[in-house]
Amino acid sequence: MTSEATEQVADWLRGSLGWAQAEFVSALAGGNSNLTWQFRDGERACVVRTPPADDISPTSARGIQREAQILQAIADYPVKAPRVLAWCDDEMVIGRPFLVQEWVDGVALTDALPAAYADSSDSVNRLGEDLIDQLAALHAVPTDLEALQKLGRPERFVERQIERWLSVRREHAVRDLPELFSLGEWLERNVPTASPPAVIHGDFHLDNTLASREQPKILAIIDWELATVGDCYMDAALMLMFWGDYRTQEPPAFSALQAVSRRTGVVSRRELAGRWAESLGRPLNHMNFYMALAFWRLAAIIEGAYGLHVAGKLDSDYARGLEYDVPALLAEAQAAAAGDW
Repeated sequence: MTSEATEQVADWLRGSLGWAQAEFVSALAGGNSNLTWQFRDGERACVVRTPPADDISPTSARGIQREAQILQAIADYPVKAPRVLAWCDDEMVIGRPFLVQEWVDGVALTDALPAAYADSSDSVNRLGEDLIDQLAALHAVPTDLEALQKLGRPERFVERQIERWLSVRREHAVRDLPELFSLGEWLERNVPTASPPAVIHGDFHLDNTLASREQPKILAIIDWELATVGDCYMDAALMLMFWGDYRTQEPPAFSALQAVSRRTGVVSRRELAGRWAESLGRPLNHMNFYMALAFWRLAAIIEGAYGLHVAGKLDSDYARGLEYDVPALLAEAQAAAAGDW
C-alpha cells in the first residue's frame, strides 16, 4: 500500500462518485490476498478492494472481478452482502482494477462475542442459524441469470477438485502422508451423483461475515473472491466443519476459526445441516462424503503452506502449527467418511 495509490483512489471517488471530501481512512484486515481499504466522505463510507501492487500475475484481478460480478448478480435477492458502488478497470488510476462497495458497520467474530451480546449459547445459536439461513438464501439464487453465464464450470465440479489436489500433492509432496492419498482415492470412488448447481461463496464461515455489534445477527457476507457456480454441498460442509463443540481430534485443527461456536450446548452441525437442507428442499444422504471432502480438501491445500515452512520460506505461528493441523484435518476427514461428524 502506498499513500500515492490511496490518494489516487480518493481522487477517482471525487470525480466518479461525486464524493467531494473523499479521504482514505485505513487498511482493513482480512480479504484473503487482496488489499481492502476504507474511505469516507463525511458521514458515508465505502470499501475499496484491489490486488496488491506487487502481484504481477496477469490473472491477479480475476478474484476481485468475480466478486464484483457475483455481488451485482445477487443484489436483487435476499442475501446479506455489500452493495457494489462502482467497478474501475481503468489501470491509469492505480495500475490495476479495483472494486468499490458499501461500508457495512459490523464486526468480524473470531474467539469472543461482542460485549453487547448475552454471553450464552443462545447468542451463538442465533448466529449459527442466521449464518446457515444466509447460506441457503445464496444457494437459492437462480444460476441462469445473465450475469452468471460465464462464471464457473459446474460440470464435474467435485471430481475436478479432488483430481486437482491429489495431483498437486503428488507433484509437490512435503512429507509422508499416506492417508491424504488413500482418502483422496476413496473420495474419487464415492463422488455422489451431481446435484443441481448453485451460486456458492467458496470460503463460507463465520469469520467471513460481519455481525451486528448490538445483537446476534449477521449483517453481511464478505470476501467473495472465490465465489462461482458449483456444488453447494461443498459450501455447507466447509461452514459446518468448523462449527460447534464436537470434534474428533483434541486439540482440533485451527482452534481459532469459528471459536465462538465452541461452547457446550450450541446447535449441532447436524441440526444446522438439516435447517439448510429443509430450506432448499435438498437431501442430506451424502453429507458424510461432503464433510470428509471439506476436511480433506483443506488439508491438501494448506499442506502447501507447510511445504513453504519446511523450505524456510514461511515462518509464523500459523505455518508452524500446520505440522499438527494437516494430520488432524485428515483424521477428521476419516471420521467424517465413517459418519462421525
